[in-house]
Amino acid sequence: MLLLSHLGYHPAAVPEPILKTVNLQLAPQELGLVIGPSGSGKSTLLEILAGLVEPTSGQILWRDEPLSALHLQQLGGLVFQFPERHFCGRTILEELRLGHPELGIDRVHEALCEVGLDHLSLNNSPNTLSGGQQRRLALAVQLIRQPYLLLLDEPAAGLDWSMRCQLVNLLNKLKTQWTLLVVTHDAKELISIADRCWVLDHGCLQVAKFENQAS
Repeated sequence: MLLLSHLGYHPAAVPEPILKTVNLQLAPQELGLVIGPSGSGKSTLLEILAGLVEPTSGQILWRDEPLSALHLQQLGGLVFQFPERHFCGRTILEELRLGHPELGIDRVHEALCEVGLDHLSLNNSPNTLSGGQQRRLALAVQLIRQPYLLLLDEPAAGLDWSMRCQLVNLLNKLKTQWTLLVVTHDAKELISIADRCWVLDHGCLQVAKFENQAS
């Protein structure tokens, strides 16, 4: 169980807190959905959960154990918005092995299989893939690290309707093995697979419930 208790973030350089007393619970193999407009604090929340930013108040617990930033970096895998802009490898294999040169081919193929890209040549350039394939590759980059928690920032941004539907189906499959937390401003396709939903606005998080939400 992921638990955020009275989590706050107020950098000294800004007059108002970016996050205000955020409380959240997410069980294993659940998909949590945080919906909010631009500037609501969604990306900051993910950066804190990925161990990239230190909160100024509150606690983050996993299985009732408080976590430091280092623990969070080991626990979670963050897929940024438009992750294809962050690709550095010349080939799919290089991209998957960045920071992990010791990874064997079996592990690489396993990660690609999880996201439905196992039919691609490892020598292909990430830049030659379609938009939907690039998002899947970005997920594979995180899955190969075997995190417990997948963090996704606007995963469907910029994709057409068909690719969005394919991505939703993939996330629905992945939540059978991982815990997922997704943040977005446009949740219409994602609500149907979400186990828990919240609305984040001006740093305040509130529980939301939608008719077509997963039960």
